[in-house]
Amino acid sequence: MDNGSAKQTVVLFPGGGVGHVGPMVHLAKVFLDHGYDVTVVLMEPPFKSTDSGAGFIEQVAASNPCISFHVLPPIPPPDFASFPDKHPFLLMLEMKRQYNDELESFLRSLGVPVYTFFASGAGVLAVFTQLPALLAGRQTGLKELGDTPLEFLGVPPMPASHLVRELLEDPEDELCKTMMRIWQRNTDTHGVLINTFCSLESRALQAFRDPLCVPGRVLPPVYSVGPLVAKGGSGGKEEAAERPECLAWLDAQPERSVVFLCWGSKGSLSEKQIKEIAAGLENSGQRFLWVVRTPAGSDGPERFLEQRPEPDLDALLPEGFLERTKGRGFVVKSWAPQVDVLQHPATGAFVTHCGWNSTLEAIVAGVPMLCWPLGAEQMMNKVFMTEDDMGVAVELEGYNTGFVVAEEIEAKVKLVLESEEGRELRERAAGLKKEAAEALEDGGSSRVAFLQFLSDVKNLRE
Repeated sequence: MDNGSAKQTVVLFPGGGVGHVGPMVHLAKVFLDHGYDVTVVLMEPPFKSTDSGAGFIEQVAASNPCISFHVLPPIPPPDFASFPDKHPFLLMLEMKRQYNDELESFLRSLGVPVYTFFASGAGVLAVFTQLPALLAGRQTGLKELGDTPLEFLGVPPMPASHLVRELLEDPEDELCKTMMRIWQRNTDTHGVLINTFCSLESRALQAFRDPLCVPGRVLPPVYSVGPLVAKGGSGGKEEAAERPECLAWLDAQPERSVVFLCWGSKGSLSEKQIKEIAAGLENSGQRFLWVVRTPAGSDGPERFLEQRPEPDLDALLPEGFLERTKGRGFVVKSWAPQVDVLQHPATGAFVTHCGWNSTLEAIVAGVPMLCWPLGAEQMMNKVFMTEDDMGVAVELEGYNTGFVVAEEIEAKVKLVLESEEGRELRERAAGLKKEAAEALEDGGSSRVAFLQFLSDVKNLRE
């Protein structure tokens, strides 16, 4: 930020990927509301894949004319073929580092204070902040601990198996050590802005102020400024010509009667699992809106770079499924307007991969969730979502073994939509929806936290 007499400008630099760029753009809008100019610096995606958000930058820029976007010139993408034994994440990180080091050095040379924006939740950040001390000195990975619960300040007991998968192997592995360095740098700035709100994760937020969180180190301030999510708006009924067909279908369904199934922009399920989901939904007798994507060609990290075609529903779904569920079910190929679906009155439950953006979107919409985490920090989020602190979701057993049976899908969908436990989940979800809205109002916790952040930045320069 420049605090001279001219209008102040904020430079935002997301890590890359739709899951990071989206929340950062919502943060930019908060700065705009407080009278700042905003420039978002973006990296040109090195690959054009169906999952990379191809065209996403152009869409975001076109729909946010008040924000300046600067796309850094592309550099050659990593040569995966030359490093067959190196994890793609490390190669991508090396490419990003060529941007990061130059940008950060430039900002620091100007005396610009550097803050971190953490797009996931406070619980995840609390665990990541304490992990280096846990791993220090270990000769073996955490994988051998299985589901042994690990104790971290600010969060419920965390099964070791639910940590990020790459952390479970050898702690001396290059990927593990690189991740540790990244997470240590999260709190090696003047402060951390985090996409959550106080009443949602109060215990985790308090942990950062506890001297036992990282013994011998005082952590920088952590500002909970969320929920930063899209507002939706694919048009009302009067704009039916431009409105996605799935929303028109929802218009004809009873209130809170539909379960929505979607596994994020990168989620991938096998053909066998897709058929099992179909059987569970059909046997449940419940209404559903289901986003089906073409299965990935492999289980490795390279699947994130694949260009996948549109799904062949006739090949992926059981024979006659679409006809038998016609009227009470709607299948969408590859993508649906998730925020609009969640905010629709007919949506009563959400089967989710537990990505933080999706979790917040459901909370803002007041929709209870069924947890089916796939990777990254999603299993950690599942723990937070299903425990008493949030208490807004149930788990689908089998997620941790890689396969959820039809009977489990049928039972849990019925539980959330029909049972007394489901009613309690809906009440809790409605309460969190109200708290999320209040956090962003004048005098709300997130509004106050953001104003405190602005004040702290100003004091740094005086």
